[in-house]
Amino acid sequence: MRHSRAAEAPRSLTNENGAQITMAEHVVVIGAGVYGAAVAASLTRRGARVTVVDAGAPGGGTSGATFSWTNSCGKQPQAYHDLSVAAMEAHRRLAEAISGSDWYHEGGNLEWADGHAGQEQLRRKVAGVLDYGYDARWLGRADVLRMEPDIEPAELTAEEFAYFPREGWIEPTRLIGRLLSTAVSGGTEVVRDDAVIGLTVTAGTVRAVRLASGRTLPVDAVVNCAGPQAAAIAGLAGLALPMRNTRGVLVYTSPVAVSVAHVIHAPHVHLRPDGAGRLLLHTHEIDDAAYESEDGEIAVPEAAVEKVLEAGRALYPGIRAATVESVRVGERPIPGDGLPVLGRVVELPNFHFAVSHSGATLSVHAGDLVAAEALGEDHEDALAPFRFERLAAAKEER
Repeated sequence: MRHSRAAEAPRSLTNENGAQITMAEHVVVIGAGVYGAAVAASLTRRGARVTVVDAGAPGGGTSGATFSWTNSCGKQPQAYHDLSVAAMEAHRRLAEAISGSDWYHEGGNLEWADGHAGQEQLRRKVAGVLDYGYDARWLGRADVLRMEPDIEPAELTAEEFAYFPREGWIEPTRLIGRLLSTAVSGGTEVVRDDAVIGLTVTAGTVRAVRLASGRTLPVDAVVNCAGPQAAAIAGLAGLALPMRNTRGVLVYTSPVAVSVAHVIHAPHVHLRPDGAGRLLLHTHEIDDAAYESEDGEIAVPEAAVEKVLEAGRALYPGIRAATVESVRVGERPIPGDGLPVLGRVVELPNFHFAVSHSGATLSVHAGDLVAAEALGEDHEDALAPFRFERLAAAKEER
């Protein structure tokens, strides 16, 4: 996808406080996942000239292999919770604003636990989100069976079931497609299959982005939305971004004639609908089973996949005939302290981050905040808890 437009002189805008700000003439967004697409769409809407660059295809990385549960269920500290709640609302607004939106599904989330310790942990989580004013409630067994009539009743062994009605899931690749389509129609260029191999930095400013193809992109600002590769991109700018990425393994079934209307977090399996009658299944145990094969590929043992499918069949007997249509392994980008890294860098003020776990939840809202700041708007109140500098400070304290 490419749209050419003549270079323009930097333009002035009036921000929400009535102050004049100077817009960046050209912004390069590195990464075309949910964050990159959201940042690009927001920048384009604000009138910036944008180039999105990805080493692969849009949505072909972590964003295409995620459970994509939209929530703020137990996130700490409160600033992270509040950011996630605002992000959930941003998804609703976007879906309502676009006719034919097909990526957002707010069906609610059902969760229960086995054993005393698990139940106590769930009670503490519910109590915590209720203290924040989050929508959560307790249901009985009969309530769950009315909501999910194809569940096996014998699997509902808990005394109480947590229900979070405003939670749901998104279809990330559909969302990415919509956001990038909107951006391209506004003049954004999308460069795929061309990795960033260098950044030209002089006098505390990023001047250019260098690509594997040999192309050099002069820039006024850069936004690092590279997900699992965010630390490598930061390193090109001389910044040390600590990350503790983890693998996430997802099992996709063949289409099944079973009614599943909610995100389900049961004791032995997590699942949700995935369109066209398919189900998406996950457990933490299968994440741990993924390994690097001799040829350097990430593999998952068939026995581990079958165990997840069997857990799904036990919970929904109607999927006994289901087969595994695909298994996807994603690399979750998790900053060192688990919290998002968002916004500009003090020592390199035209370099910006939009990196986090929970990207499916946060991307539309947090991406908009980062884009706005890249163009000179003041969102310090929202972004202050998530600055890059906190990680450097924590490292120095150790």
